[in-house]
Amino acid sequence: MSVNTRTRTTLAGRHPELTASPLKPFGAKKARSREALAGILFVLPTLVIFGLFKFLPIFGAGAMSLTEYSLNGDFEFLGADNYTRLAADPNFWQSLKVTLLYVAIFVPFIIAVSLAGAVLLDKLVRFTGTFRALLFIPYLSSFVMAGIIWTWIFSTDGPLNAALVGLGMGPVPFTSGPQLLVLLSLAVVSVWKGFGYSMLIFLAGLKAQPAEVHEAARIDGAGAWKSFWYVTLPLLKPVVFFVLVIETIVGFQVFDTIYVMTGGGPARASHSLIYFLFDEGFKFFDFGYASAIGVVLFVIVLILSLIQQRFFEGKDSK
Repeated sequence: MSVNTRTRTTLAGRHPELTASPLKPFGAKKARSREALAGILFVLPTLVIFGLFKFLPIFGAGAMSLTEYSLNGDFEFLGADNYTRLAADPNFWQSLKVTLLYVAIFVPFIIAVSLAGAVLLDKLVRFTGTFRALLFIPYLSSFVMAGIIWTWIFSTDGPLNAALVGLGMGPVPFTSGPQLLVLLSLAVVSVWKGFGYSMLIFLAGLKAQPAEVHEAARIDGAGAWKSFWYVTLPLLKPVVFFVLVIETIVGFQVFDTIYVMTGGGPARASHSLIYFLFDEGFKFFDFGYASAIGVVLFVIVLILSLIQQRFFEGKDSK
């Protein structure tokens, strides 16, 4: 027996894995296919649920927007007539104006409050969990309950106006006054209700930042404000973008607070696009027209999200 043969025999006896024949290309491809199939099977239930409750309604609304659909299931194909009608409807443009104005108030407001809360929690040394839970509690409440509570707070004989009267400022018509005041009051309620979610996202982003970078900034003589503006905030750009997109979508979907507190008034001052959709679909049962409103709203939000993405990508590339 040759030396090579004896060596291979010895290795095979002691370490069989060293002398095993290499995996054939066909076998490797088959193993990868099995892994891919296993991965697909694991995520398939989620994909099915997501498709049924997300994508299917979107396509269904798009199809329904091209028809005149009745409650008994009958429909008549209209083509783009609903969209033509929408473009000539002054109520649509009024609702779009209300929604854009509300979003312009709500989104910067909630981002500022959420970021401020996250920074304060990040600086706390003791009782961080307690304060985090307390600030998150409003997010767990329903919009209906929040609307009822804040309707009482904003009412003429409510505690807020009572305090203002005590200061000699007189009662303020928070939910029945000028449009800007009404939308600002609604935004305050929505921010109080929803800032806890974005605050936790910002807090996670702050906790993920490397401490060495902030230490270097302090060594270089940067104060608290400069360190936040030139170090903390740039590192938070991906988080800010995510929160901005999410809260923009939330702002365009505002309905519950308006329904409970103002009912779209006074004089359609708070009649948002979703409220307009609700009226057309569930008050006048014009489901095709309501679907057209939903499709237009979806396109507007999609375009704004893409613009925000391009803006942040442009900032990063500079």
